[in-house]
Amino acid sequence: MTTIAVLGAGKIGEALLSGLLASGHPCGELVFTERHPERSAELTRRYGVRGVEVAEAAKLADALVVAVKPQDIEPLLEELNGSLSSGTLVVSLCAGLPTALFESRLPEGTPVVRVMPNTPMVVGEAMSAISAGRHASRAHMELAEGMLGAVGKVVRVPEAQQDAVTALSGSGPAYFFFLVEAMIDAGILLGLPRAVAADLIIQSAIGSAKMLRDSGEHPVALREAVTSPAGTTIMAIRELEKHGVRAALLAAIEAARDRSVELGRAHEGTSR
Repeated sequence: MTTIAVLGAGKIGEALLSGLLASGHPCGELVFTERHPERSAELTRRYGVRGVEVAEAAKLADALVVAVKPQDIEPLLEELNGSLSSGTLVVSLCAGLPTALFESRLPEGTPVVRVMPNTPMVVGEAMSAISAGRHASRAHMELAEGMLGAVGKVVRVPEAQQDAVTALSGSGPAYFFFLVEAMIDAGILLGLPRAVAADLIIQSAIGSAKMLRDSGEHPVALREAVTSPAGTTIMAIRELEKHGVRAALLAAIEAARDRSVELGRAHEGTSR
């Protein structure tokens, strides 16, 4: 069994620990790191998994999952460089950070897999895209795929597409939450109590997502099935098009992609 260390036990790190345990990974083959002692003790009580220091995690683990914020990566890489074996797989969940950054700062030949997950990981429904670094083999990719598969769906993409993935699915849940928020406000505007409006929209979102996933139909076909001639839905669609909602969404996702590129470039100067 592979020993896995999760570096950074925030919401995403905890969700991965929980998913791995639920999928049958022994708690004795899992460790995590956490800067706050109270949080570390809480997770150990909850899951039975041991919290350790970064250096110990690097020595114990066959695979390290880096789940810290991108702005916290520099001190972590410094700490890992002195204790990591070059054969240890490093799986990065850090948005915008390229595999080349890790490869340049860690021992020569370290296999790195870059992952862009999203927050539905906390309910076991993540969408994760993975990309291989220069030294990552098929076996390394399969190991990363197995880990992320414990908390959702996984797709492989070339690393050059990771900034687009970040903009589309990494940030994607926020777009859906924003739309749901606006629709609930619309329900209130039309005279519905907030709780009723929320129930109506949230259940509609859940049902629509299941139809998209399970029916095999194109989104256009599903939308057209709701859109009767001269009916209420087509009037609403006309207003959305009139106000440029489609164009605004395209522009928003392009802006998110550009920001992801900027985050990666900000760390280029730290490579040796």
